[in-house]
Parts: sequence; structure tokens; C-alpha cells
Amino acid sequence: MELRYGSDVNRITDIDESRRRFLLYLLSTGAFAALPGCANLPAVHQAMDVPEEMPEGMSIFQYMGAITVNGKPADLDTRINPGDTVETGEGGQLIFVVHKDAFLMRSNSTMRIPTKAVGGTYDIDRGKALSVFASRQTQIRTPTAIIAIRGTGVYVESEPDRSYVCTCYGVANLAPADDPSTNLTVTSKHHDDPRYILADKNAANRIQPAPFKNHDDQELLLIETLVGRSTPYVVPAGIPRTRGGYI
Repeated sequence: MELRYGSDVNRITDIDESRRRFLLYLLSTGAFAALPGCANLPAVHQAMDVPEEMPEGMSIFQYMGAITVNGKPADLDTRINPGDTVETGEGGQLIFVVHKDAFLMRSNSTMRIPTKAVGGTYDIDRGKALSVFASRQTQIRTPTAIIAIRGTGVYVESEPDRSYVCTCYGVANLAPADDPSTNLTVTSKHHDDPRYILADKNAANRIQPAPFKNHDDQELLLIETLVGRSTPYVVPAGIPRTRGGYI
């Protein structure tokens, strides 16, 4: 049985959100083995019970569902290298590390890894990804947006008509992919200024305010831990909560 995030790949239902947060909590506390009837839970594959910095030579921390690297099925032993294409299918999720950067990819997502660490571009052709980056100049590109970042936590959703970008912390420069001269620099301490970047060239304002959605601080702390870092703010212990819990 696979964990699914809803039939509409651009939406996460309340039930799916609760399941996602519950599974993350179990993963971060190593509680899977202690649950009665855990064999009935969705198949989750993880490299270690308690999150810690990923060992040298390992890329994948946890996955569920259909995952491929360069079109081939992936597992915990798969190494993700510069230039690779990573993809999650319906119901898939992947947490992995490359270049001292860490990612949580949701279902129905595709990402191409840059061939170089400095000045490289991560291409998110579709789907959703939460990312944390080492302190160097990097870009994320979607079909509708370019996000220039340095040592930043950022959540991106790539849709045909727009991209959603939350600069969770750090500095990011946002621009439409077809018009880099129309840009906005966002400086954020804690999810301060999420934005939509529109594909519509005729829109009066192509970089628009957006709500906080579909990611949380516990997820950021988890993936920062995998690369030996932490978030720049204290994350409360216990069951993960959305930004709405941190007034």
C-alpha cells in the first residue's frame, strides 16, 4: 500500500497533510518499530531510525512509493550524482542529499541535479520540493521562475501557470523565467514573504504575495540535520506543526 497525496497533484488534502506530518514524526523519532500492526502502514524505506548527518557515500535517507534516478528504480543504496535526474511518481516521496544540499521531494515531481556545485542550477520541471542549501551561489529553475539563492531554505511548487516560492530563511532573488529583469529580492527569517511567480506575460504584477502552505519547520530541521546543519531558529519538539502554530 502506497501513501498518496491526493488525486490532484497540485493540491494536498487535509487528510493527506495529517498523514504526511504523522509519518514524519514517526520517522524522526524512530517509532515505526514500536507500533503494533506497523506492517499495515505504507511502505517506508529509511537509512537510519534517528536523523543524523548522512554518511559519506550515501545519498538517500528515506523514500516511499515509486522513485527513479535517471529513469531506473532507486533504493537506499542508490547514489545521486551531479547531472542526475530524480523523479517521484504518484504516491512517492524522497528525502536525499547531494552537494551538501538536502531535499524533500513530494509525489509527481522531477528534479535535475546540476553538474557543478558552485553556480549550478537545480531544475524542478514539475511538482514540489523543500530544499536547504550550503552557503554558496545556486539557482532553482522551474518552467516559470528563476530563484537565485545562497545558503537558503526554500520551498518550491512548480505548476504550469505559476510557481510558488517560500523563502523559509535567507535571501532569494525571484524572477519570471522569461524576464529576469523583472525581479524581487526576498530576505526572510521565518517564512516571511511567500510569493507566486506567474507565467502570464500580460499580468500587471507577475510576482505576487502568496500564503504559507504545504511545508513546516520540522521538515526543514530534518533535512538540515542530514547535512550537519540546523535551522537558524529553534524548532519546537514534538509532533510537527505548520507555520500557523508559530505566531
